[in-house]
Amino acid sequence: MATTARKSAKRASSNKQFDDAQLTKFYEDMLLIRRFEEKAGQLYGMGLIGGFCHLYIGQEAVVVGIQHELETGKDSVITGYRDHGHMLATGMDPDGVMAELTGREGGYSKGKGGSMHMFSTEKRFFGGHGIVAAQVALGGGLAFAHKYNDDGGIAVAYYGDGAANQGQVAETMNMASLWQLPILFVCENNRYAMGTSNERAAAVTDYAARGKPYGIPGARVDGMDVEAMATEAAKAVKHVRSGKGPYVLEAMTYRYRGHSMSDPAKYRTKEEVQKYRTEQDPIERLREKLLEGGVIDEAGLKAIDKDIKAVVAKSADFSQASPEPAPEELYTDVYVSA
Repeated sequence: MATTARKSAKRASSNKQFDDAQLTKFYEDMLLIRRFEEKAGQLYGMGLIGGFCHLYIGQEAVVVGIQHELETGKDSVITGYRDHGHMLATGMDPDGVMAELTGREGGYSKGKGGSMHMFSTEKRFFGGHGIVAAQVALGGGLAFAHKYNDDGGIAVAYYGDGAANQGQVAETMNMASLWQLPILFVCENNRYAMGTSNERAAAVTDYAARGKPYGIPGARVDGMDVEAMATEAAKAVKHVRSGKGPYVLEAMTYRYRGHSMSDPAKYRTKEEVQKYRTEQDPIERLREKLLEGGVIDEAGLKAIDKDIKAVVAKSADFSQASPEPAPEELYTDVYVSA
């Protein structure tokens, strides 16, 4: 991405938790996810992306804030099927991600994984999983591997509020605490499990407290505020990396689109969605802060947006230029030599 000219900060640096470069990076990373997902939605509407497609629009601050505190290539990340944002946040190439969404050979899983199942061993991103909450148990396995290999890494397992009610989450928390595994459980509470609100699905909706029966500390954080996410993530990651065992973060967030591209989202009002868009949008909140603090001006913000749109357009072009996988590809990666 091209470097954008920025104004000198008008605020005293001693009063800021994150410096101007970090704040601007937060903005760029969130905007990349937003623009990428908007483009993915367009390609889906054109019939170029098949199957299911779950967009991350509105939840960008969660993964960007947490990823800021992780060590790429050392720490492991695993999530559910609303996963494109996590891929981009770990540094995966937008070209390869978009090509996988469109089922092309140039995709991360050679066009065989699609939206829900692509991986990058280089970035230690282990999916994208279509079975609700299954990734949490796998995250426990990744954490066990980090501890067994004594490599200093931790595992981060993302899941939704709906997945929080699945048995394997409780089982993994119990085992992780028993064995003091280096795992951070992140519940992305976007308030709806498909079309069912928290209040109708859970007797107790304090998901940050779900680890307490197993001796696991937790915290609830504003998932629409990237600085708040990064701040709480720093505490959580420090706890896990220092050998104190698991930690639970509940990020209070919101998705603007339906559960998937095929969901008309009639279970909530337009007024509710608009309220979050206008009052709590994570990108707009940070945008206003950057402007008010003199970190950047309108021209600089427009330049960032232009650069990011170019990156996303390139990924769409790359995906269409990449050939479809050959039929023989069906028989590769079925088994692994060990």
